[in-house]
Amino acid sequence: MGIEDAYKSRIRAMGWARLRAFHERLVEGRVKGWEPGKAFEYLVLRAFELEGATVTWPYITNVSLSESEGETEQIDGAVYVDGLACIVEAKDTAATVDIAPIAKMRNQLLRRPSSTVGLIFSRGGFSRPVTTLVKFVAPQTILLWTGDEVAYALKHRTFRKGLNEKYRRSVEQGLGLHDTLESNT
Repeated sequence: MGIEDAYKSRIRAMGWARLRAFHERLVEGRVKGWEPGKAFEYLVLRAFELEGATVTWPYITNVSLSESEGETEQIDGAVYVDGLACIVEAKDTAATVDIAPIAKMRNQLLRRPSSTVGLIFSRGGFSRPVTTLVKFVAPQTILLWTGDEVAYALKHRTFRKGLNEKYRRSVEQGLGLHDTLESNT
């Protein structure tokens, strides 16, 4: 069994209570046996899976922009739920995320069907330039999730509801929203 399969097996053994406890240990820096950043990726995907989403676990795909050149692209995962197809980027850092992951996600979305939604999860939140830039990446849709939103969604089992609410408001208001779920659910 490869390391990715071992991660998937370990996280899939967790129900809501164990997943919340795992998140608490992750935030406190007390998670052992996981490569940096991997525990947060798998936690987010597992939460969606527990709510009935179809999940594609982290994977690497080949990107060929021409016949002679190709590169690989690492995707933190994909989530399919309620008619939405989303690719996931998870940043497990206490620092705020700056523009680079937004640019990366935008480029990943450009290579996919236009209805694909980008979800970026950051334990440390997002810088002001990110919250501004995400409003201007149209026609791509990128929805931001802060660490507080992840904690709230874990506590209340509302990843699916949160995604639908963020997407609905993105459609209605034309924004890649950066709001707390608890004030809107």
